[in-house]
Amino acid sequence: MKIRVQSIHFNADKKLLDFIQKKVDKLDQFFDQIIGGEVYLKLENVEDEENKISEIKLMVPGMTLFAKEQCKSFEEATDLAIESLKKQITKHKDKTRAKLSEHKALLNADEVSDY
Repeated sequence: MKIRVQSIHFNADKKLLDFIQKKVDKLDQFFDQIIGGEVYLKLENVEDEENKISEIKLMVPGMTLFAKEQCKSFEEATDLAIESLKKQITKHKDKTRAKLSEHKALLNADEVSDY
């Protein structure tokens, strides 16, 4: 899957970029119709240790999924955002399947009533 990573207020190293790519690629196991994604890594200028923000936006057919997490490290924030996206993907798939089965049931009911 093609993702674009943008780091804001700092330069991300290759190790971090590879980690993010590997984590996002694992989402293909849950839903194979992911079109693409964008990851924004932000470093806030605050006194708190938890100043690293990871935002992930995934484009899937019919909608966009989004997760944002703030932690002490970009790796931890990315892990939490990926977990949130897994839940969103599962929910999206369940909704899509329910609509599809409902549609098929209506089609079958129409075919039976035509006879």
